[in-house]
Amino acid sequence: MASVGFIGIGSMGLPMAANVLKGGHELTVFNRTASKCDPLEREGATVAGSPAEVAAATDIVITTLADGDAAEAVFAGEDGLRAGNERREREGNLIWVEMSTIGPVRARELAARVADAGIDWLDAPVSGSVTVAEAAQLSVMAGGEEKTFAKARPVLKTMSKSQTLLGPAGAGAAMKLAVNLLVASTAHAVSEALVLAEHSGIGREQAYDVIANSALASPFIDYKRAAFLDPEGEPPAFALDLMRKDLRLATELGESHGIPMLSAAASDEAMALAAGLLGGDRDLVAVADGLRETAATGEPTRTTDS
Repeated sequence: MASVGFIGIGSMGLPMAANVLKGGHELTVFNRTASKCDPLEREGATVAGSPAEVAAATDIVITTLADGDAAEAVFAGEDGLRAGNERREREGNLIWVEMSTIGPVRARELAARVADAGIDWLDAPVSGSVTVAEAAQLSVMAGGEEKTFAKARPVLKTMSKSQTLLGPAGAGAAMKLAVNLLVASTAHAVSEALVLAEHSGIGREQAYDVIANSALASPFIDYKRAAFLDPEGEPPAFALDLMRKDLRLATELGESHGIPMLSAAASDEAMALAAGLLGGDRDLVAVADGLRETAATGEPTRTTDS
C-alpha cells in the first residue's frame, strides 16, 4: 500500500480522501482550515501542518483545490510541495496527482516545473458529485506519463469507478473542461425547460419526472433532482462562480483552436444572470431561480457581465 498525501479537504476532497483511507492506504492530510481534517483524523489519518510536510512524508500527493493559482501556491510556496520534496527521504520520485480544474495550459506549465523539481506529474480531474464521490464512483480523466499513471492507479481506484489515461500532461485537464461544458449546458437547458413548463401550467415535479424519463435521462438528471425541485433545501454542490471559471477556461481553450464556443457563452450568460441575482455561491441549478425571478419582474435576461 502507498503512503498518500491529500491536500484540499473540501466538499469533494473529504469523501475522496476518506475512500483512500478505507482502501487501506496510509494517509496524511492538510487543509488551510485544519478543522476540516478532523473526520479523517478520527479515522486514522495524520494531519500535517503544511503541504511541505505532506510531500516529505508520502509517495503520492493528491490535491483538490479551487484553481490554478491555488495549485501554484501549494507547489511553489515557502512550505509547498517543492520544499517538502527537497527533504524527502523515501524511495522513488514523489508523484503529484493534481485533481483540480485548472485547464491544460496551466497543467502543462506546472508539469514542466514539477519535472525540474524531480516530481512526477498527473493532471487527473474527476467527474461526479459529492454523493458520487462518497460512493467511490467518480470517473478519473488523466494526463501524464503511462508509468506514473500505473503507479498512481491503485490509489485512484479507491475513489473512482473508472480511470482513463488520455494522453500527455494537459490531456486530463482538457477533457475535464469538455465534460464541465456539458454539465453547464445541461444545467442551463434543464433550467430553461423546467421554468418553461412551469409557466405553461405544468407542476415542477411533474415536469421533472417527464424530463427524467425522456430521451435526455442521465445520471446528472437523477442526482440533481432534489436540487432542481427544492433549491433552497439542498446545499450547493457546484457553485455558479466555480462553473463560470471553468467555462472561461473552456472558452479560452476553444478559441485557441478556432472553435466558436457558442454553448459556453450562452451558459455563462445564464449563470452570470443567476449569480448577479442570487449570489455566485449558489449551486448552478440556481439558473432556474434566476429565470423565474427575471420572468416575475419582467427584467430582460441579457446581461453585460463578461
